[in-house]
Amino acid sequence: MPRVHNFSAGPAALPESVLQEAQAELLDYRGCGMSILEMSHRSHAFSEVIQDAENTLRRLVSIPSNYHVLFLQGGATLQFAGIPMNLMRTGRAGYIVSGNFARLAWQEARKYGEAEVLSSSEDTGFDRIPDLAPAAERAAAGDLDYVYICQNNTIFGTMFSTLPDCGATPLVADVSSCFLSMPLDVERYGLIYAGAQKNAGPAGVTVVIVRDDLLGEGPALACCPSYMSYRTQADKDSMMNTPNTFGIYLCGKVFRWVENEGGLAAMEKRNRQKAKTLYDLLDRSEIFVPTAQPESRSISNVIFRCATPELDEAFISGARERGIEGIKGHRLVGGMRASIYNAVSQASVDALAAYMQEFEESRRSN
Repeated sequence: MPRVHNFSAGPAALPESVLQEAQAELLDYRGCGMSILEMSHRSHAFSEVIQDAENTLRRLVSIPSNYHVLFLQGGATLQFAGIPMNLMRTGRAGYIVSGNFARLAWQEARKYGEAEVLSSSEDTGFDRIPDLAPAAERAAAGDLDYVYICQNNTIFGTMFSTLPDCGATPLVADVSSCFLSMPLDVERYGLIYAGAQKNAGPAGVTVVIVRDDLLGEGPALACCPSYMSYRTQADKDSMMNTPNTFGIYLCGKVFRWVENEGGLAAMEKRNRQKAKTLYDLLDRSEIFVPTAQPESRSISNVIFRCATPELDEAFISGARERGIEGIKGHRLVGGMRASIYNAVSQASVDALAAYMQEFEESRRSN
């Protein structure tokens, strides 16, 4: 069966060459006589796998030596709790609430200390990135342990085009759905993390990049479980317990694929062109309506809808008939969502755009 045009928001499309490499190595990993799925995480072979994954990621993202790279589990949801338990040393942090996942992170942080909403776009349905000036003013007071953002909003299709000026206050960012899609200045952040299932690999791995000085002697809160201690995980090279060995193996292959394809600057160029293809069409359309305000539009997740839910359903059904999958919008907002991550080709985006034009023309003639 031919592969579909996969616009799933996550787990998402993986590079076909990565899947082929994994398939070829599945039964016998490089002459070991066993699968990567079967070998001990303490073996020499796997030690090379995880070290190569980290080294490749460090080159790719230009991660300074004073930052640790951790390969954890539990997705963004576990980090919603892990971040305040590790970093909320004076008991106060600020959150910019620009979407559902930032709101969930803020709600979780309130269990562990004083979590302030510095700015929010909830009043307009999260269709934009909120004003960053209040966050900068509040951070300047110097009494926040960190300022938290979700840099790209998978559900609502918005993205920070500039970062808040936090001064000496560490900036913490969930970059799950824009990780590896463009260059990232790691030194602007105290901590960044990403669920791998968007752009970096399969579901089940969470990459955390954290500055050394934030680790301290251990977590800020004594209630922090040992597994969630960044200090412990850094000291044990992400091997406090059995990590997601196959997931890390695939992440390493994706990192190398991005590197071989020209790196993050090349990814950004491709992704902006894919996004432009869809946004240009949407801005001309008389049937489809983009939901994010233009200055806040994501280059990873393009959200749009028709005039009625019935038209949305008709469009989604027709897409499936044409081998276009994963286009249905999140249950909170409905409509359609095209997630155009690194492994989604321009050819797939062109196929979606062609179908959108076909659908619009058919509705005009009815």
